[in-house]
Amino acid sequence: MAENNFPPLPGFIPLKPCFYQDFEEIPDQHRTLCKRMYYLWILYSATLAVNFIGCMAWMFGGGGVTNFGMSIIWLILFTPCSYVCWFRPIYKAFKTDSSFNYMAFFFVFMAQIVIAIIQAIGIPGWGVCGWLGTITFFGTSIFASIIMLIPTIMFTAVSVLAFMAFTKIHNFYRGSGGSMSKAQEEWTTGAWKNPHVQQATQQAAMGAAQGAMQQQQYSTPTYDDNQM
Repeated sequence: MAENNFPPLPGFIPLKPCFYQDFEEIPDQHRTLCKRMYYLWILYSATLAVNFIGCMAWMFGGGGVTNFGMSIIWLILFTPCSYVCWFRPIYKAFKTDSSFNYMAFFFVFMAQIVIAIIQAIGIPGWGVCGWLGTITFFGTSIFASIIMLIPTIMFTAVSVLAFMAFTKIHNFYRGSGGSMSKAQEEWTTGAWKNPHVQQATQQAAMGAAQGAMQQQQYSTPTYDDNQM
């Protein structure tokens, strides 16, 4: 087993990384999309951090402390939870072609999209800036509202990008023959958590991809000069 390397914590912190992450172990056909999902998680985490600053400006501008306090909870809770609950499943799904992990990702990521949309809307008192909170606060403090506008735009971008990513991954999974029954079969047999089965599945998926590429290469028609 490889040694855990994520998150990359400084040496002076008495904690160790909890996960092993290396995009080189992801098959070539999924590596780019997997990296994009990781960047989406980084963007969402950064948005929560910027939202914390926006809610601080909201509080100092006269908006009360409720949103500021809730923004701390969003940042502390959803940064690690989003990594564990939807990025890790899609990482393992890409790695081992696991239907169970695909399904886990779909269910959780749908909730993530809904949450991101709610955060972009910005209901006052929920700890997020959002469009409602930002627009209504312009009459109180223009400076604070401008700062609040930054996480609002970022939440909107996360919502759009997350929906696009969900659509692309779902279309790929359905096009590859994936289904709920395959996920249920993996759950019943325990294949989704068996490292030996996962490794064999990964090798089979990579072999199938390489075979398809070779078949496409050899199936290219050639012509002799005498046939022209």
